[in-house]
This record gives sequence, C-alpha cells and structure tokens, in this order.
Amino acid sequence: MALAGLLTAGIAAPAFAADDPPQTDQLSISDPYDRTLPLGTDSGQPQVHTLGVGLYHDNKNFTVTDGRLTVDVSGLAGVAEVTWPDNCTPSGTSAVCDVPVVPAIDDYEDQVLLTVRAAADTEIGAQGRITYEATATGGPDGTLTAPHESYATTLTVGSGPDLAIDPLADIEDAQPGDEQTIPFKVTNNGNESANGFTVTVYTSYGLTDLTRYDACTYTAADDNGYPPTETALCTFDQVLAPGDSFELPAPLTVRLAPHALNERFDIDVEPLGGAQDIDSWNDYTVLQIAAENTADFSVTGDTIFGAAGATATAELTFQNNGPAWFGHLGSGDPVAAVRLIVPAGTTVTGVPSGCVPRTLAGGYYPRQTGAPRYDCSLPYWVLEDTQRTFTFSLRINTVVPGATGAVSIHPAFGEFGEYPFDFDPDLTNNTAVLAVN
Repeated sequence: MALAGLLTAGIAAPAFAADDPPQTDQLSISDPYDRTLPLGTDSGQPQVHTLGVGLYHDNKNFTVTDGRLTVDVSGLAGVAEVTWPDNCTPSGTSAVCDVPVVPAIDDYEDQVLLTVRAAADTEIGAQGRITYEATATGGPDGTLTAPHESYATTLTVGSGPDLAIDPLADIEDAQPGDEQTIPFKVTNNGNESANGFTVTVYTSYGLTDLTRYDACTYTAADDNGYPPTETALCTFDQVLAPGDSFELPAPLTVRLAPHALNERFDIDVEPLGGAQDIDSWNDYTVLQIAAENTADFSVTGDTIFGAAGATATAELTFQNNGPAWFGHLGSGDPVAAVRLIVPAGTTVTGVPSGCVPRTLAGGYYPRQTGAPRYDCSLPYWVLEDTQRTFTFSLRINTVVPGATGAVSIHPAFGEFGEYPFDFDPDLTNNTAVLAVN
C-alpha cells in the first residue's frame, strides 16, 4: 500500500512584527492526473468521465477571491469532447471558469467538474491535451497568477475494462464500539468486459470484526516497523460488462475497537486474467474513519548525579497512556518529537538513535555531541501502550546548583512551545525536567 483563511483586497493586511519574514502567497491549480478514455462499445457511445479541477493558494493569512480558471481544450480536437459545467463560460475551444472564493491548500475541493468522453471517430492510442491558466484577487500584492504553462492533463484513448469504485464519504464523530457499514460498489466504466476481478481491503489497527465472505482470505499483519493491519483478498469470477455494477453479497461492515482514533479503510479492485484496467486512478480509494477518542501522551524526565568531570546517564521516556493508539497513516510523519534542552553546566557526550542536534532556536548544529538541544523523533505510529526511552550520556562540567534541562513533547515539525495534539486530553504531562544533582 499516500488544501484554509484570510484577507480580501482592500482590507488592511494583518500586522506583522518588523522582524517577521516577508508574507508571500502563491496561486496554484489542482489539475487532474493524465487519464485514459475508453472507446465506445458496439452498442453505444463512449462513457463519460469527470475531471475535477480547481484553484488553491498557499498562505492562509490572506483571503483570495475572484478566481478565474482558463481551460483550453484546443489540444483535444479529434480525440475527446468536453461538456462545460455551469460555472464556465465557453468561447471557441476554451472557457473561463469562475471560482468566487479560492481556498487555502488545507481546505481544497474541486470547483470545476469537466465532463469528457472519447470522440466518436478516434482511434486507440490517440492523445490530446488540456491546459490551464489562472488568476485571482488577493495575496500580498492584490493579484495572484498561477505559474504560466505549468498545468496540463493528457487524455489517451484506450480499450479495455475500467473498474471504478463509487466515491465514499469519510466518517466523522464515530464512537469506539460502533459498527460502520461501508457502501461498497464497483462499476465497469470501460468498453470491454472484466472477466472476473479481485477486491482487496486493508483495515488499520483500530478497525476490527471485518465482514467475512466465502470468496475472501484474511491475513493479519504485525510486521516489525509497521502498525498492525488486516487484509482481505477477495476473488470474484463474475463478468462485469461495460456499464454493469457489482455489490458484495452482504453489507461490508467494520467495528471500531476501544483503541480506535484516526482510522483508514483502503479498497483496491483489479480485473482478473491479466487484463489491464485502462484507467487505474479510480481502482483505489481510502476512507477515513474518525473516532471520538483520546490518546494521552506523556514524557518523563530524570535526575542525574555526579561531581565535576563525571559522566552520567539520563533516560527520557515517552509514554502513550491511551486509551487510543495514534498514527500518521497518510503522511508517515513522526507522531511526535521528544525535545531535550540540555541543563546548564553539562555537555551531551552520547546521543541515542533518532535524536538530532539543534541550536537552542532549532537551527542546524554541526556536531552530533555538545549541542544545546536535541529533538528525538518517534515512529509514525504508537500503540495505546507504547513506551520509548531515549538514553543520553552527559558530562557534568560544572556543578550548578538547581540546574535543570527542559524535556517536552512537540509535533515533529512544529515550533517550540506548540502543542497541537487535539487528541491529547492532558497537556500537563507533556513536559518534565532533567535535573542535575
């Protein structure tokens, strides 16, 4: 087995300190991946496909409005036909599409839905190209322009089955113990039959009691370095003619475990018999399932003793006290970083694996030992009872009465002092001290 907020033109820009970095913003186009369009069948026209396009910008400190997306389909002549949505005004072989409010990247959704189909007299292998340009109002200079000649989608005409999974809506505010029904349906949008197919389901660690079908084999994975998962591989001999759909013989259900939090449910379909799906982008889907649960992260410091010149060992321990596990299953980012601010009068002489030396402000430090700060990354997932200890060696240079170093938990890429762990019910145990003598 992986786009938010903001100041309109004409309204005063936010106040920034004199030493803050310059405020910039960039308008971008979310252009569809290259796609394959099926020829028509003997009994009908080619099936239509939808291409989702849209605009977004980078800096949520600005509001961006009046987006104008120009879509040029002159490169599709003789290859594909386009039907324009209501928010586009066509003129010849192009159209200008209105996006009244351009979202920041974190809130992105497609705003322009283009309907395309292969042209009637085209041939297998024919290719055409859609290009995009865009402008909008907003940003630090009042006007934003997407990088010129940077966005395009190539359409290729093909022949074969095209198994497409119906879109699934993410599930929010579920409760541990809930049973959820997944409305699975697959349709052959191609121009040739699929002579059997496989359905593969992957469930994350917080999902249990996956529906059992006779056509499926089930495998539980608990490999070192990866979170526990379950996989169901199902084989169906049913022939799916163009336009036909398939649903499982019984509802597809899954239950949220007591340790569920941010879960994912992956489904993949593939034709059998060595057939090549002509448009694989819709063969795979990921459903996010969010449970109302908490994971209490905590960190424990240590106390070391020694005279001047002695070396002592300090153990700093991260603990997930549950009840939920937590993982960045999409990005693979570390769930957190344990940070040590080195106590006065000491020098780090031994650094555990996974810990990076930093300047006090978080900048690059050229040597592994002797840094004033260390950031130690955790894996991208932790179970509901995970404990991880980082062992440092420190030389006591000078005995400083009452000397302590700060120990804390942070997002792996966050700034000092940030605690955006909205799943953590108790932030008071996210800090501790490393005391000397």
